Amino acid sequence: MLAKIGLPSQAFIAQACLYSSLINLIACVSSKQVVYFQDDTGSRASVPIAEAYVPRIKPGDVLSIQVSSLNPDASAFFNPYTPTTLTGRTNTSGLPEMAGYLVAATGEIELPLVGRLTVSDLTVSECNALIKQKLIPFLKEPTVNVRNQNFRISVLGEVTRPALFTIPNDQITLIEALSLAGDATIYGRRDNVLVIREESGKKTFSRVDLTQRNLFRSPYYYLHPNDIVYVEPGKARVANADRFYLIVPTVLSALSFIAILLTRN
Repeated sequence: MLAKIGLPSQAFIAQACLYSSLINLIACVSSKQVVYFQDDTGSRASVPIAEAYVPRIKPGDVLSIQVSSLNPDASAFFNPYTPTTLTGRTNTSGLPEMAGYLVAATGEIELPLVGRLTVSDLTVSECNALIKQKLIPFLKEPTVNVRNQNFRISVLGEVTRPALFTIPNDQITLIEALSLAGDATIYGRRDNVLVIREESGKKTFSRVDLTQRNLFRSPYYYLHPNDIVYVEPGKARVANADRFYLIVPTVLSALSFIAILLTRN
């Protein structure tokens, strides 16, 4: 029927839309906008890396503390939170429940038999050593594994899988965070990634250029707990969105016209 009234087939329309989208995408995005770690120095084969960030425990953190020794039964007394509860159940907020030792406003936690320990401002390694020392009178050759469950980062914007990520260790880079989110999409601005960080009770906003090798020298190369990474959409994404809203009324009008012709025939 469509051929009889001289209208293009649905396959032809779909192909035309696909070709148009590809042409627009190629025209709007150049290789320099999407290629990572371009040589911004001219001939350098290596660049210095920013000093690694080591987070410190603070009030409000939740510590996962697992204790083991030559006597498993004695060790179990110091492990009130089992590994199964630590993996997390989902509550009404959509976030996993965290089982562990909450660091009080005083900077202390309370361990069975050991009592209160001040852990605020310690690194996880220092906290490990402190707890191990305090357990020596109760356990033979104790081993302690401490993890801070409050190390979380958010990756938003033009990425494949935007989400809130819990980091199992004490260190993550901006590149690793983007990898967790499935990398930036072809529409994301890699030359202007925003990192939002809380420092001294204030939010700081800094831009990072992933297309240049000086990224590795940036103080934002290593992320801090609760950092927010936002990949801004580029002009191609905005142009495609605008084009979509311009085309939709035309397509709907054409479909309505075709429907009228079909009903009359």
